[in-house]
Amino acid sequence: MRNGKVGIGIVGAGNIAALHARVIANLPQAELIGIYDVKKASAEALASQFGCQAFDDYSEFLSVAEMDAVTIATPSGLHGTMAIPAAKAGKHVFCEKPLDITLEKADAIIQACVKNNVILSPVFQGRFARPVQLVREAMRNGRFGRMVLASGQMRWYRGAAYYSGSNWRGTWKMDGGGALMNQAIHMVDMLLYINGAPDEVFAFSGTLTHSIEVEDNLCAAIKYRNGSFGTIEVSTSCAPGFHRRVEFSGSEGTVAFEEDKITIWEFAKPQEGDDQILTTQMESRIGSGGRNPMDINDMGHRMQMEDFCNAILENREPLLGGREGRRAIELICGIYESAKTGKPYKFSR
Repeated sequence: MRNGKVGIGIVGAGNIAALHARVIANLPQAELIGIYDVKKASAEALASQFGCQAFDDYSEFLSVAEMDAVTIATPSGLHGTMAIPAAKAGKHVFCEKPLDITLEKADAIIQACVKNNVILSPVFQGRFARPVQLVREAMRNGRFGRMVLASGQMRWYRGAAYYSGSNWRGTWKMDGGGALMNQAIHMVDMLLYINGAPDEVFAFSGTLTHSIEVEDNLCAAIKYRNGSFGTIEVSTSCAPGFHRRVEFSGSEGTVAFEEDKITIWEFAKPQEGDDQILTTQMESRIGSGGRNPMDINDMGHRMQMEDFCNAILENREPLLGGREGRRAIELICGIYESAKTGKPYKFSR
Protein backbone atom coordinates (compact mmCIF):
# COMPACT_ATOMS: atom_id res chain seq x y z
CA MET A 1 0.00 0.00 0.00
CA ARG A 2 1.24 3.47 -0.90
CA ASN A 3 0.08 6.53 1.08
CA GLY A 4 -2.61 4.44 2.77
CA LYS A 5 -4.19 3.47 -0.54
CA VAL A 6 -4.84 0.03 -2.01
CA GLY A 7 -3.22 -0.32 -5.44
CA ILE A 8 -5.66 -2.06 -7.79
CA GLY A 9 -5.38 -3.54 -11.28
CA ILE A 10 -8.34 -4.39 -13.48
CA VAL A 11 -8.49 -7.66 -15.42
CA GLY A 12 -10.50 -7.08 -18.58
CA ALA A 13 -11.33 -3.88 -20.46
CA GLY A 14 -15.03 -4.18 -21.33
CA ASN A 15 -18.09 -2.27 -20.10
CA ILE A 16 -18.04 -3.52 -16.51
CA ALA A 17 -14.29 -2.87 -16.31
CA ALA A 18 -14.97 0.77 -17.16
CA LEU A 19 -17.43 0.93 -14.26
CA HIS A 20 -14.79 -0.60 -11.95
CA ALA A 21 -12.28 2.00 -13.14
CA ARG A 22 -14.66 4.88 -12.35
CA VAL A 23 -15.31 3.49 -8.88
CA ILE A 24 -11.61 3.02 -8.09
CA ALA A 25 -10.71 6.47 -9.41
CA ASN A 26 -13.22 8.09 -7.05
CA LEU A 27 -12.35 6.15 -3.88
CA PRO A 28 -9.91 7.86 -1.48
CA GLN A 29 -8.73 4.43 -0.26
CA ALA A 30 -7.81 3.18 -3.75
CA GLU A 31 -5.40 3.85 -6.58
CA LEU A 32 -5.80 2.44 -10.10
CA ILE A 33 -2.44 0.97 -11.13
CA GLY A 34 -3.11 -0.76 -14.43
CA ILE A 35 -5.48 -2.56 -16.78
CA TYR A 36 -4.91 -5.94 -18.40
CA ASP A 37 -6.66 -7.31 -21.46
CA VAL A 38 -5.63 -9.96 -23.96
CA LYS A 39 -6.37 -7.29 -26.58
CA LYS A 40 -3.79 -4.63 -25.84
CA ALA A 41 -5.66 -1.97 -27.83
CA SER A 42 -8.65 -2.41 -25.51
CA ALA A 43 -6.45 -2.16 -22.42
CA GLU A 44 -4.73 0.94 -23.81
CA ALA A 45 -8.01 2.64 -24.68
CA LEU A 46 -9.38 2.25 -21.15
CA ALA A 47 -6.05 2.93 -19.43
CA SER A 48 -5.66 6.21 -21.35
CA GLN A 49 -8.96 7.43 -19.89
CA PHE A 50 -7.76 6.88 -16.33
CA GLY A 51 -4.05 7.66 -16.59
CA CYS A 52 -2.71 4.21 -15.76
CA GLN A 53 -0.62 1.53 -17.48
CA ALA A 54 -1.93 -1.00 -20.02
CA PHE A 55 -0.86 -4.66 -20.16
CA ASP A 56 -1.41 -7.62 -22.47
CA ASP A 57 0.97 -9.94 -20.60
CA TYR A 58 -0.73 -11.33 -17.49
CA SER A 59 2.46 -12.40 -15.73
CA GLU A 60 3.93 -8.93 -16.19
CA PHE A 61 0.68 -7.38 -14.96
CA LEU A 62 0.66 -9.52 -11.79
CA SER A 63 4.32 -8.77 -11.10
CA VAL A 64 3.69 -5.06 -10.49
CA ALA A 65 4.72 -4.50 -6.86
CA GLU A 66 2.42 -1.51 -6.32
CA MET A 67 -0.62 -3.64 -7.19
CA ASP A 68 -2.15 -5.00 -3.98
CA ALA A 69 -5.40 -6.27 -5.50
CA VAL A 70 -7.16 -7.04 -8.76
CA THR A 71 -10.74 -6.79 -9.95
CA ILE A 72 -11.88 -9.54 -12.31
CA ALA A 73 -14.07 -8.14 -15.11
CA THR A 74 -13.72 -10.83 -17.80
CA PRO A 75 -16.33 -13.20 -19.27
CA SER A 76 -17.70 -15.40 -16.48
CA GLY A 77 -16.04 -18.61 -17.68
CA LEU A 78 -12.60 -17.02 -17.29
CA HIS A 79 -12.99 -15.84 -13.70
CA GLY A 80 -11.11 -18.76 -12.18
CA THR A 81 -8.46 -18.66 -14.90
CA MET A 82 -7.63 -15.09 -13.92
CA ALA A 83 -8.40 -15.11 -10.18
CA ILE A 84 -6.32 -18.15 -9.16
CA PRO A 85 -3.00 -16.88 -10.60
CA ALA A 86 -3.72 -13.49 -9.02
CA ALA A 87 -4.21 -15.12 -5.61
CA LYS A 88 -0.99 -17.10 -6.05
CA ALA A 89 0.77 -13.81 -6.81
CA GLY A 90 -0.46 -12.47 -3.47
CA LYS A 91 -3.13 -10.15 -4.88
CA HIS A 92 -6.47 -9.68 -3.14
CA VAL A 93 -9.41 -10.47 -5.46
CA PHE A 94 -12.60 -8.53 -6.17
CA CYS A 95 -14.55 -10.70 -8.64
CA GLU A 96 -17.62 -9.87 -10.72
CA LYS A 97 -20.61 -12.21 -10.55
CA PRO A 98 -20.72 -15.12 -10.81
CA LEU A 99 -17.60 -16.12 -8.90
CA ASP A 100 -17.34 -18.75 -11.65
CA ILE A 101 -19.81 -20.86 -13.60
CA THR A 102 -19.47 -24.16 -11.69
CA LEU A 103 -19.15 -25.01 -8.01
CA GLU A 104 -15.86 -26.79 -8.69
CA LYS A 105 -14.33 -23.67 -10.22
CA ALA A 106 -15.77 -21.40 -7.54
CA ASP A 107 -14.34 -23.66 -4.83
CA ALA A 108 -10.93 -23.60 -6.53
CA ILE A 109 -10.92 -19.79 -6.37
CA ILE A 110 -11.95 -19.79 -2.71
CA GLN A 111 -9.28 -22.34 -1.81
CA ALA A 112 -6.57 -20.44 -3.70
CA CYS A 113 -7.40 -17.24 -1.83
CA VAL A 114 -7.43 -19.00 1.55
CA LYS A 115 -4.15 -20.80 0.82
CA ASN A 116 -2.42 -17.59 -0.22
CA ASN A 117 -3.94 -15.51 2.59
CA VAL A 118 -5.62 -12.97 0.33
CA ILE A 119 -9.09 -11.46 0.59
CA LEU A 120 -11.80 -12.55 -1.85
CA SER A 121 -14.97 -10.53 -2.37
CA PRO A 122 -17.45 -11.67 -5.08
CA VAL A 123 -19.60 -8.83 -6.42
CA PHE A 124 -23.20 -8.76 -5.22
CA GLN A 125 -23.52 -5.01 -4.92
CA GLY A 126 -27.28 -5.13 -4.34
CA ARG A 127 -26.70 -6.38 -0.79
CA PHE A 128 -25.25 -3.01 0.15
CA ALA A 129 -28.41 -1.05 -0.68
CA ARG A 130 -30.02 0.37 2.47
CA PRO A 131 -33.51 -1.06 1.67
CA VAL A 132 -32.05 -4.57 1.38
CA GLN A 133 -30.34 -4.14 4.74
CA LEU A 134 -33.64 -3.00 6.29
CA VAL A 135 -35.40 -6.18 5.13
CA ARG A 136 -32.50 -8.36 6.25
CA GLU A 137 -32.71 -6.74 9.70
CA ALA A 138 -36.48 -7.26 9.86
CA MET A 139 -36.00 -10.93 8.99
CA ARG A 140 -33.31 -11.42 11.62
CA ASN A 141 -35.51 -9.72 14.21
CA GLY A 142 -38.37 -12.14 13.51
CA ARG A 143 -40.80 -9.53 12.24
CA PHE A 144 -42.11 -11.82 9.46
CA GLY A 145 -43.20 -14.50 11.94
CA ARG A 146 -43.29 -17.92 10.28
CA MET A 147 -41.89 -17.48 6.76
CA VAL A 148 -44.18 -18.95 4.12
CA LEU A 149 -43.22 -17.50 0.70
CA ALA A 150 -40.05 -15.99 -0.81
CA SER A 151 -40.15 -15.40 -4.56
CA GLY A 152 -38.48 -13.47 -7.35
CA GLN A 153 -39.62 -12.37 -10.80
CA MET A 154 -37.32 -10.97 -13.51
CA ARG A 155 -39.07 -10.18 -16.79
CA TRP A 156 -36.28 -8.48 -18.72
CA TYR A 157 -35.59 -7.99 -22.40
CA ARG A 158 -32.46 -8.53 -24.47
CA GLY A 159 -32.52 -8.09 -28.23
CA ALA A 160 -30.78 -10.43 -30.64
CA ALA A 161 -27.83 -8.03 -30.96
CA TYR A 162 -27.01 -8.44 -27.26
CA TYR A 163 -26.02 -12.05 -27.94
CA SER A 164 -24.84 -11.85 -31.57
CA GLY A 165 -22.49 -8.99 -30.68
CA SER A 166 -20.59 -11.16 -28.19
CA ASN A 167 -18.51 -14.29 -28.62
CA TRP A 168 -19.31 -15.53 -25.10
CA ARG A 169 -22.78 -14.44 -24.03
CA GLY A 170 -25.40 -17.13 -24.36
CA THR A 171 -22.88 -20.00 -24.25
CA TRP A 172 -22.49 -22.73 -21.64
CA LYS A 173 -18.69 -22.59 -21.82
CA MET A 174 -18.25 -18.91 -21.01
CA ASP A 175 -21.60 -17.65 -19.69
CA GLY A 176 -22.43 -20.78 -17.70
CA GLY A 177 -26.12 -20.39 -18.45
CA GLY A 178 -28.58 -17.81 -19.66
CA ALA A 179 -31.16 -15.57 -18.02
CA LEU A 180 -30.72 -17.29 -14.66
CA MET A 181 -26.92 -17.38 -14.37
CA ASN A 182 -26.14 -14.10 -16.10
CA GLN A 183 -28.99 -11.72 -15.33
CA ALA A 184 -30.97 -13.18 -12.40
CA ILE A 185 -28.06 -14.19 -10.16
CA HIS A 186 -28.39 -10.96 -8.15
CA MET A 187 -32.05 -11.74 -7.47
CA VAL A 188 -31.15 -15.30 -6.49
CA ASP A 189 -28.52 -13.97 -4.09
CA MET A 190 -31.06 -11.63 -2.49
CA LEU A 191 -33.49 -14.50 -1.88
CA LEU A 192 -30.76 -16.54 -0.18
CA TYR A 193 -29.31 -13.59 1.72
CA ILE A 194 -32.65 -12.75 3.32
CA ASN A 195 -34.55 -16.08 3.49
CA GLY A 196 -31.72 -18.59 3.81
CA ALA A 197 -30.56 -21.77 2.07
CA PRO A 198 -32.66 -23.95 -0.27
CA ASP A 199 -33.66 -27.52 0.51
CA GLU A 200 -35.15 -28.69 -2.80
CA VAL A 201 -36.00 -27.29 -6.24
CA PHE A 202 -37.89 -28.29 -9.39
CA ALA A 203 -37.53 -26.33 -12.63
CA PHE A 204 -38.53 -25.90 -16.26
CA SER A 205 -36.38 -24.00 -18.76
CA GLY A 206 -36.38 -23.25 -22.47
CA THR A 207 -34.89 -21.15 -25.25
CA LEU A 208 -37.96 -19.47 -26.65
CA THR A 209 -36.99 -16.30 -28.53
CA HIS A 210 -33.21 -16.21 -29.06
CA SER A 211 -30.73 -18.26 -31.10
CA ILE A 212 -28.48 -19.19 -28.17
CA GLU A 213 -27.28 -22.38 -26.45
CA VAL A 214 -28.69 -21.53 -23.04
CA GLU A 215 -32.09 -20.66 -21.61
CA ASP A 216 -33.80 -17.34 -22.11
CA ASN A 217 -36.79 -18.36 -19.95
CA LEU A 218 -36.96 -20.42 -16.77
CA CYS A 219 -39.32 -21.07 -13.89
CA ALA A 220 -38.41 -22.89 -10.67
CA ALA A 221 -40.30 -23.88 -7.52
CA ILE A 222 -38.24 -23.92 -4.32
CA LYS A 223 -38.57 -25.30 -0.83
CA TYR A 224 -36.25 -23.54 1.62
CA ARG A 225 -34.65 -25.08 4.70
CA ASN A 226 -36.80 -22.86 6.93
CA GLY A 227 -39.89 -24.61 5.51
CA SER A 228 -41.07 -21.77 3.28
CA PHE A 229 -41.77 -22.07 -0.44
CA GLY A 230 -41.14 -19.82 -3.42
CA THR A 231 -40.81 -19.41 -7.16
CA ILE A 232 -38.15 -17.93 -9.39
CA GLU A 233 -39.27 -16.63 -12.81
CA VAL A 234 -36.61 -15.31 -15.17
CA SER A 235 -36.71 -14.16 -18.77
CA THR A 236 -34.81 -12.06 -21.31
CA SER A 237 -37.73 -12.29 -23.76
CA CYS A 238 -40.27 -9.92 -22.15
CA ALA A 239 -40.36 -6.76 -24.24
CA PRO A 240 -39.74 -4.01 -23.49
CA GLY A 241 -38.33 -5.13 -20.10
CA PHE A 242 -39.57 -4.48 -16.57
CA HIS A 243 -38.32 -3.95 -13.03
CA ARG A 244 -37.22 -7.05 -11.14
CA ARG A 245 -39.55 -7.97 -8.24
CA VAL A 246 -38.71 -9.85 -5.05
CA GLU A 247 -41.28 -10.55 -2.31
CA PHE A 248 -41.09 -12.07 1.17
CA SER A 249 -44.23 -13.06 3.09
CA GLY A 250 -44.70 -14.53 6.54
CA SER A 251 -47.45 -15.05 9.08
CA GLU A 252 -46.74 -11.60 10.55
CA GLY A 253 -45.78 -9.47 7.55
CA THR A 254 -44.89 -8.92 3.89
CA VAL A 255 -42.21 -6.89 2.12
CA ALA A 256 -41.75 -6.47 -1.63
CA PHE A 257 -39.07 -4.83 -3.78
CA GLU A 258 -38.97 -3.46 -7.28
CA GLU A 259 -35.24 -3.48 -7.97
CA ASP A 260 -33.82 -2.12 -4.68
CA LYS A 261 -36.83 0.05 -3.81
CA ILE A 262 -39.30 -1.25 -1.21
CA THR A 263 -42.89 -1.08 -2.52
CA ILE A 264 -44.67 -3.04 0.23
CA TRP A 265 -43.77 -2.85 3.94
CA GLU A 266 -46.63 -4.17 6.07
CA PHE A 267 -46.47 -6.00 9.39
CA ALA A 268 -49.14 -7.25 11.76
CA LYS A 269 -47.32 -5.51 14.62
CA PRO A 270 -46.26 -2.07 13.38
CA GLN A 271 -43.19 -0.45 14.90
CA GLU A 272 -42.03 3.14 15.11
CA GLY A 273 -40.72 4.28 11.75
CA ASP A 274 -42.66 1.75 9.66
CA ASP A 275 -44.87 4.46 8.18
CA GLN A 276 -41.80 6.29 6.88
CA ILE A 277 -40.19 3.37 5.04
CA LEU A 278 -42.11 3.85 1.79
CA THR A 279 -42.24 7.65 1.82
CA THR A 280 -38.57 8.39 2.53
CA GLN A 281 -37.02 6.18 -0.15
CA MET A 282 -35.34 7.57 -3.23
CA GLU A 283 -35.81 5.96 -6.63
CA SER A 284 -33.66 2.89 -7.22
CA ARG A 285 -30.05 3.87 -6.59
CA ILE A 286 -28.46 0.69 -7.89
CA GLY A 287 -30.39 0.86 -11.17
CA SER A 288 -32.19 -1.63 -13.38
CA GLY A 289 -30.94 -3.67 -16.31
CA GLY A 290 -34.43 -4.62 -17.44
CA ARG A 291 -34.12 -2.93 -20.82
CA ASN A 292 -30.46 -1.98 -21.04
CA PRO A 293 -27.64 -4.07 -19.47
CA MET A 294 -25.65 -0.91 -18.67
CA ASP A 295 -28.58 0.98 -17.16
CA ILE A 296 -27.04 0.79 -13.70
CA ASN A 297 -25.08 3.28 -11.67
CA ASP A 298 -21.95 2.61 -9.66
CA MET A 299 -23.45 3.17 -6.19
CA GLY A 300 -23.54 -0.49 -5.16
CA HIS A 301 -20.11 -1.23 -6.62
CA ARG A 302 -18.71 1.81 -4.84
CA MET A 303 -20.01 0.64 -1.46
CA GLN A 304 -18.71 -2.89 -1.92
CA MET A 305 -15.34 -1.73 -3.29
CA GLU A 306 -14.98 0.65 -0.36
CA ASP A 307 -15.55 -2.22 2.08
CA PHE A 308 -13.09 -4.41 0.13
CA CYS A 309 -10.37 -1.75 0.34
CA ASN A 310 -11.03 -1.10 4.03
CA ALA A 311 -10.85 -4.84 4.73
CA ILE A 312 -7.39 -4.93 3.14
CA LEU A 313 -6.22 -1.84 5.02
CA GLU A 314 -7.66 -3.08 8.33
CA ASN A 315 -6.60 -6.73 7.81
CA ARG A 316 -10.13 -8.07 8.31
CA GLU A 317 -12.69 -10.10 6.40
CA PRO A 318 -14.90 -8.17 3.94
CA LEU A 319 -18.64 -7.92 4.57
CA LEU A 320 -19.16 -10.19 1.56
CA GLY A 321 -16.61 -13.01 1.37
CA GLY A 322 -15.93 -15.93 -0.94
CA ARG A 323 -18.29 -18.45 0.67
CA GLU A 324 -21.21 -16.06 0.23
CA GLY A 325 -20.44 -15.80 -3.48
CA ARG A 326 -20.75 -19.58 -3.75
CA ARG A 327 -24.34 -19.82 -2.50
CA ALA A 328 -26.12 -18.44 -5.55
CA ILE A 329 -24.04 -20.64 -7.86
CA GLU A 330 -25.06 -23.72 -5.87
CA LEU A 331 -28.77 -22.90 -6.18
CA ILE A 332 -28.48 -22.01 -9.87
CA CYS A 333 -26.62 -25.22 -10.70
CA GLY A 334 -29.28 -27.21 -8.81
CA ILE A 335 -32.01 -25.49 -10.82
CA TYR A 336 -30.23 -26.30 -14.06
CA GLU A 337 -29.84 -29.94 -13.02
CA SER A 338 -33.56 -30.21 -12.29
CA ALA A 339 -34.48 -28.60 -15.62
CA LYS A 340 -32.13 -31.00 -17.40
CA THR A 341 -33.32 -34.20 -15.70
CA GLY A 342 -37.00 -33.35 -15.21
CA LYS A 343 -36.64 -34.34 -11.56
CA PRO A 344 -36.49 -32.44 -8.24
CA TYR A 345 -33.00 -31.58 -7.08
CA LYS A 346 -32.22 -32.01 -3.38
CA PHE A 347 -29.42 -29.91 -1.86
CA SER A 348 -26.97 -31.47 0.56
CA ARG A 349 -26.66 -29.97 4.02
